[in-house]
Amino acid sequence: MTALILLLQKVNINEKIKNAPNEGYQIGVLIGSYLPFVILVLLAYWTYTRAKNRKE
Repeated sequence: MTALILLLQKVNINEKIKNAPNEGYQIGVLIGSYLPFVILVLLAYWTYTRAKNRKE
């Protein structure tokens, strides 16, 4: 089931940027592709600091 979802979500960013109508679209694609990763890193850091402070 997970493999099917991953196949459906697979996006070729280079293809989207090549077919972009203007630079604004390219910036949107880049932000949209990196934003989930940045949010995940921030969530992991927040969880880590909260768990670390709980021990003290």
